[in-house]
Amino acid sequence: MTTDSTSASPLALLGLGDMGTALARAWLTAGHPLTVWNRTAAKAEPLVAEGARVAASAAEAVAAADLVVVCLLDDASVGEALAAAELTGKDVVNLTTGTPAQARERASWAGQRGARFLDGGIMAVPPMIGTPQAGGYIFYSGDHALFEQHRDTLAVPAATRYVGSDPGHAALHDVALLSAMTGMFAGITHAFALMRPEQEVKPTAFAPLLAEWLRAMLGMAESMAQQLESGDYAEGVTSNLAMMAAGNATLEATAEEQGVSGKLLDPFMASMRERVATGYGDEGLAGLVDMLRQR
Repeated sequence: MTTDSTSASPLALLGLGDMGTALARAWLTAGHPLTVWNRTAAKAEPLVAEGARVAASAAEAVAAADLVVVCLLDDASVGEALAAAELTGKDVVNLTTGTPAQARERASWAGQRGARFLDGGIMAVPPMIGTPQAGGYIFYSGDHALFEQHRDTLAVPAATRYVGSDPGHAALHDVALLSAMTGMFAGITHAFALMRPEQEVKPTAFAPLLAEWLRAMLGMAESMAQQLESGDYAEGVTSNLAMMAAGNATLEATAEEQGVSGKLLDPFMASMRERVATGYGDEGLAGLVDMLRQR
């Protein structure tokens, strides 16, 4: 990170929740002149001592810099905050969590008001911001020229990954990865629930086995991607869907024996049985992607 404020671009930041505050501190540490605004003004006070200028309104903050970063509660908050701001000639980077459709609509809205627009999806928690070794990064999509112009500034809080000109693609990548994470968490929760009654097996002893097994299974993402691109869902399959669906009976019976509800995994297992029943038992899991798309 540079601390040379003479070469660091100024910017404005709207929103000082935990993530917004982490972003602000990263830019201040790197020497960027920063104007901040938050609906609850008291949240901005600690940043003043670190060099931030506090704006009395969102419109005042927008007027202070050509690059405007927004990190608020939701898309509605973005519209409310920027309603009275003059956006002509501004570069708006929206790091507020939202849906792909919201990002596309907000890009159109910004364009109608004379601004360039970039949407972002933050793949990090606040403690990872400003700490390169933590591995966090931010997806960006939308105006490519805007991204290239401000790439160095945007890379200060976390690494950047530009995923295309469609403004909705950053949010889509973000939600897709978070959805995969949620499914993994469901499996981890179910696994611990199965082991919970066994007093002689400590959770801390089981956890490394669980983590090791999940890491070993991650390669299936690459093989599924190859099948989806080739259209051959049986390509390279070692355990086909029929075998997995049959094996699920043992998983379900064990859960019942252990007094564990199957509600986290039952929908997935039901989808596997449905796919097999329609004649696709020789495939791997890739066919479930198309089955989900048809619903």
